[in-house]
Amino acid sequence: MSRIVASLLLSLAAALQGACAEPAPASKAAPAKPAEMKASAIDAKPRTTPRSMTEVHLSFAPIVEKTAPAVVNIFTSRTVRRSSGDPFFDRFFGAGPRQQSSLGSGVIVSPDGVIVTNNHVIEGMNEIKVVFADRREFPAKLLLTDPKSDVAVLKIDAGEPLPFLEFANSDAIEVGDVVLAIGNPFGVGQTVTSGIVSALARTAVGITDYQFFIQTDAAINPGNSGGALVDINGQLIGVNTAIYSRSGGSNGVGFAIPSLLVQQVIRTATNGGELTRPWIGADTDSVTPDVARALKLARPAGAIITDVWPGGPAATAGLKEGDVITSVDGEPVYDEGALRYRVGVRNDGEVAAIVYVRGGKEQNAGVRLKLPPDTPGRDPRTLSGNHPLNGVSVDNLSPRFNEQVGLDPFRAGVVVMDIEPGAYAARSGLRRGYRILSVNGKKVSSTADLEREIAKPAESWEIEVDAEGRIVPWRVGR
Repeated sequence: MSRIVASLLLSLAAALQGACAEPAPASKAAPAKPAEMKASAIDAKPRTTPRSMTEVHLSFAPIVEKTAPAVVNIFTSRTVRRSSGDPFFDRFFGAGPRQQSSLGSGVIVSPDGVIVTNNHVIEGMNEIKVVFADRREFPAKLLLTDPKSDVAVLKIDAGEPLPFLEFANSDAIEVGDVVLAIGNPFGVGQTVTSGIVSALARTAVGITDYQFFIQTDAAINPGNSGGALVDINGQLIGVNTAIYSRSGGSNGVGFAIPSLLVQQVIRTATNGGELTRPWIGADTDSVTPDVARALKLARPAGAIITDVWPGGPAATAGLKEGDVITSVDGEPVYDEGALRYRVGVRNDGEVAAIVYVRGGKEQNAGVRLKLPPDTPGRDPRTLSGNHPLNGVSVDNLSPRFNEQVGLDPFRAGVVVMDIEPGAYAARSGLRRGYRILSVNGKKVSSTADLEREIAKPAESWEIEVDAEGRIVPWRVGR
């Protein structure tokens, strides 16, 4: 055996030594709350190397035995209507409803049957079924979905306390820590793969709005989505969500949603509330090398403030445009995505310790986070009448509404929510998500303004539209 291989085996055994001592069980004893943070023993136990070859022969089996019962399979289906649009073709080759199904994985996080999975596993499905490793099946109720983090929360009634996984602190893990991925890849049945944490705070992945992933080389394949990523103590550090692969199979680059973000969604789901994350009240961009040189920063890292909401948390704390935020509560902020995550996992009213750079000097601020303001309030309207916007549904934009639907929180005005099929506006190119800025030279800032202006008699209309960043004048003659 080469010295390199022996060294790798000894490093692996170091993690296994602690694992086999007393892994955290998928216990049937209820914790205080399903989403309550449990500090992992990984925080306190130092990393060590094995002292003999006997320790190299240790096994992951005790961890798997305790945790696997809390990982379930998720089967979903929906009815879709199949049609080619050609009656002749449909007559001979068939048309009509058919069942479309998909599969994924899930994790039981409380003994009363609360289960977390990925939003993309259940999105658009009208039937959700949970299947245990022992082949028991239960229909699931959907409690909450959060497309922005790709997390969904389900509930089943098994009539008995269920095995569940406790949460570890995802901020305490380190690159190189041993992890296990448990799920149902390709629908072949429950499977366990092992690896290490290969990177943290991955933000440039493009999977969700809240991009802040744990990267692992444990094999993750289609069907693993929603499954568990556990540490050597058998605690849940993340929910597997995606792989980076051109072939569709695992290439050793998988991503998991950190437990802190998962817990926030679960807390909201079990409390029956609406998921609205706090904000800092500032628009930011990632610091590029050019920006770093211009500001004489030591390195291109941080989130630079480009705009501040009047009276918002950042403004109240004294932050200004041009300030570069470098850490939140002692955790480094390398880019805009990291700042968004660090603020988003906090609670309304909490004070975040912000470190920022202004004029080349590092400064500190306590920012009391708040929910984005809901001003103006929602006022959905469907426009009707002898004008170009007949059949168009609109609503008011506000920082809170924008956060919920994934728009820029600083964007204001009236947004197109829907257009009736066949309406003149649809045929003319108006699309969902476009903003209506003015009608015949009159600025509109609310749906009430728009309805009033568009109803005024006119021989022609000039409607100014923001088409995904392009300001387009739309001229319509009678």
